[in-house]
Amino acid sequence: MHNFLFYTSGMIIDRDIAAQVLKSAATFRAITITGPRQSGKTTLCRSLFREHRYLSLEDPDVRQRAVVDPKGLLADCADGAILDEIQRAPDLLSYLQGIIDENPVPGRWVITSSENLTLRSSVSQSLAGRTDVFHLLPLTRMEACRFPSAPATLDETLLTGSYPEVLQKPEMDVSRWFRAYTQTYLERDAPQYIKPGNLIAFREFMGQAAGRVGTLTNYDSLAEASSIRHATAKQWLSLLEACFIVFRLPPYRRNIRKRLAKRPKLYFYDTGLVCSLLGIRTAEQLHSHPQRGAIFENWVVSEILKQRRNQGLDSGMYFYREQNRTETDIVIDTAHGVLLLECKSAATPDSHLFGSARRVAAHLHQQGILTKIAVAYAGGEYQQWPEGALIPWHGLEEHVSCLP
Repeated sequence: MHNFLFYTSGMIIDRDIAAQVLKSAATFRAITITGPRQSGKTTLCRSLFREHRYLSLEDPDVRQRAVVDPKGLLADCADGAILDEIQRAPDLLSYLQGIIDENPVPGRWVITSSENLTLRSSVSQSLAGRTDVFHLLPLTRMEACRFPSAPATLDETLLTGSYPEVLQKPEMDVSRWFRAYTQTYLERDAPQYIKPGNLIAFREFMGQAAGRVGTLTNYDSLAEASSIRHATAKQWLSLLEACFIVFRLPPYRRNIRKRLAKRPKLYFYDTGLVCSLLGIRTAEQLHSHPQRGAIFENWVVSEILKQRRNQGLDSGMYFYREQNRTETDIVIDTAHGVLLLECKSAATPDSHLFGSARRVAAHLHQQGILTKIAVAYAGGEYQQWPEGALIPWHGLEEHVSCLP
């Protein structure tokens, strides 16, 4: 069995997606890895493909050559290369297509990007059928616990988030790191699509989005709160999604004779960034914050999403909500029906935690859909109740993966 390593400042941890990447590299001519800045894409690629030449398109000299002499640049990489942050020179992929077709050796080219808007178009035009695409997101809880300094409590976990650089340094000022992360994003990525005079408004928009995690996407509300137009709110949210800051969870709509929600729910990939944007600086402040329940829900949803992405699963995850507000936070398609997973920030086991999921299960049973119920809660003990499983927050990945 292979040991897949993630190297960072002298510390080594496993990345769960590595096995899937290497498996695809044995058959696909190119591998594309996308994800937010600082999620570990460069480190993962350089550790898995150590014999590949490394070219960062963030380097002005490399980027300049990619623009003026793309054929020469690629010709210098006869044995393949890692092309890091390809969104800085997306036209390079057009020249890469011919080279890949002439010499279709598997795993020869590895491409990364922190921005999916440009890459999605470039890959579909130039590398369709030639590359397998992976999304390397911030660490799961299980991955984070491979660092000796991983947070021990729930509130510290929500506040710290799951970016490797934060977790590897126990002395890190978390709030300062996320302020710098946000500022870097505003300075390096956002200006490609947003006029400089609108960056302050865009920063405010990010904060408004953070205050709406776990709610149905509402462009009018975001626009009004941010003093921008509806069309601008829609454009900016799509940009945040393309840069892996936020994602939208679709509603479950499978042949159900009910009036169901049509709009997706809004979440962030990282709760540490949510806390930063909301001005939450300490675990004590978070514990009594009115948004704590929503932030916990965001954490659970993003954890399940990251686990599924690491397993190569892109779909089959939804939420359920009827017009009368009967709802369940997460619905996962399984081979035996659906799993209904509720997120409760309470720490005390109680049968009432299953109430909403029970009602949804009853509705789905009327449609002939088999269900299994689980509740992720802030307590520390796994319990099996007649209604379903009560899963402690720190055992989410272990227990959810075991549910049939």
